[in-house]
Amino acid sequence: MLDWQDIQIFLEVARCERLTDAARRLGLDHSTLSRRIRRFETRLNTQLFERSTRGYRLTDAGQRLLGHAEEMARHAIGARETLGDQNHQVSGQIRLGVTEGFGTWVIAPLLAAFCERYPRITVDLLALPRMINLSRHEADLAITLDRPTSPGLVVSRLCNYALRLYGSHRYLQRHGTPKVLADLPHHRLIGYVDDLIFSEQLNYLVPLLDADANPGSSPHFSLRSTSVSTQLSAARHGAGLAILPCFMASGCDELIELLGSEIEIRRQFWIVSRQEQRQLARVRLLWEFLRDAIERNHDFLLGEPVALEVPQDGAE
Repeated sequence: MLDWQDIQIFLEVARCERLTDAARRLGLDHSTLSRRIRRFETRLNTQLFERSTRGYRLTDAGQRLLGHAEEMARHAIGARETLGDQNHQVSGQIRLGVTEGFGTWVIAPLLAAFCERYPRITVDLLALPRMINLSRHEADLAITLDRPTSPGLVVSRLCNYALRLYGSHRYLQRHGTPKVLADLPHHRLIGYVDDLIFSEQLNYLVPLLDADANPGSSPHFSLRSTSVSTQLSAARHGAGLAILPCFMASGCDELIELLGSEIEIRRQFWIVSRQEQRQLARVRLLWEFLRDAIERNHDFLLGEPVALEVPQDGAE
């Protein structure tokens, strides 16, 4: 008979792929975890992991066990939720992963109402300039730019949002205002660091600066950053022109929208969770709260001249 603790250890190592990361999450020391894994393999008379300097990778046998282990985890979570009382179900911790700009400028203000409504739930908001890896248990719930395709995930489109070109009054006074798209290569630009872009969805400027469309011109980036908040700050202070989400830039008095008839970029956000986490009452509550709150802000996210609508006083 399989020991449930061994299954939990196996799952954590499989998800983290590094023994040190799994040990930290499980609250065990590295050597103890290594012994537990080897003992589990001995009991099964099967090698579950290939060890290398790059970490622990599942063998074919480990891959076969993984599906069964994840199913066991889903049943365990479901049983805990079914047997727990209502007060228990709406308490606890949720880790929500989201891109930096959306997390800071939209999700954080909206969460004020959620925290008021459910005071026994703690939300850890990971607003990061990178993708959140749910398979490694970095978060319970994530909002992503790319639609995840991994098995075992529950995925739903959350919203569309718009991006436009912005420049500050200071910059335009010093360097002039672009009149048409072909003027862009002659201006100082702000964007992402090419080889550190974590999603192709962020590659806005390359299509606009296509060499075929603008022969003989090459763009000049005065500043590049992995952080969209940094790009916004640089644009506000006159470092150059930037493609920015309207939900960040439209409320900044220092910035002017440019080339509105030629540049409007649309992107999507997806909300996603692992199947077993999606069953948790507190995760379901946050999922539905976010979908409702974001839907109410449809026009704001598409760049309409309205303010972010934040639920007040925790009202339903």
